[in-house]
Amino acid sequence: MIKNFIVPIDFSEDSLKGLELAILFSTKLYLNVQMVYVQKRTAEHFPSAVREEYNKAKEKFEIIVQDYSNRFGNNSKLRYIIKKGPKVYEEVVNQAESYKESIIAASTHGTSGFEEFFIGSNAFKIISATTRPVIAIRKGPIPKDIKRIILPIDVMPETRQKVPLTAEIAEIFGAEVHVIEVSTSRSIKVHKRLAAYSKQVNNYLKSKNIVVVNRTLVGDNVADITVEYANSVQADMISIITEQQSSITNLILGNYAQQVLNKANIPVLNITPREIQIKGTFSTFGG
Repeated sequence: MIKNFIVPIDFSEDSLKGLELAILFSTKLYLNVQMVYVQKRTAEHFPSAVREEYNKAKEKFEIIVQDYSNRFGNNSKLRYIIKKGPKVYEEVVNQAESYKESIIAASTHGTSGFEEFFIGSNAFKIISATTRPVIAIRKGPIPKDIKRIILPIDVMPETRQKVPLTAEIAEIFGAEVHVIEVSTSRSIKVHKRLAAYSKQVNNYLKSKNIVVVNRTLVGDNVADITVEYANSVQADMISIITEQQSSITNLILGNYAQQVLNKANIPVLNITPREIQIKGTFSTFGG
């Protein structure tokens, strides 16, 4: 299902990390990679200024295509589009949702001469505004391979919705998945529920012949627990749910997700949960 990679670009070095991640995925499968730049100047500006910005962006894109195209594997395609709109993140999301299935790779840092902090200020908005998966990338190198993926488990049913796509990525790279039960509570009731969900996740992953490592972690801050564990095992990716209404273990968007995104030095896969139709089942990934 991973085929269309959408990469928001502001021509900063940080924003190009989305391309580096796409290159990594292209070593395993064919990708259609589309870079997106949203013009700052629109109809209310002088036509000459709009044209100048467009031409500069086009020129920069042509250089990127020339420099990066031969680095992609499996005959993957690298394209670009220059869009206009009052809200950058909406245009990026609209482009991603123009495909039946897509995944967005966006840096949480970035600055350019065109629109200062384009990527940095819009990354969280992109994640919040789309149901498509978003891989957020902070400062730091893109991993050369994906060998270990951290999959934190919460007691809310939505937490399991990240499992199918996480499993797909693990299958693509032959990665092992570390299923970690994270909680700020020592309640027996909480841990029984966590154990039940963890068992379901383990069975699903093992049915796909994915190597699974299990850990139970308790601490004052689940984001810190997650990131510290990822660092301790030299993980290459963390998979999280980015929107939950409530959770007695504190896994919520405003607190947990943003803290993980701010603290992790490896790519973070963000999945927005959908309403669970059948209790106890995993949702499928798709547009």
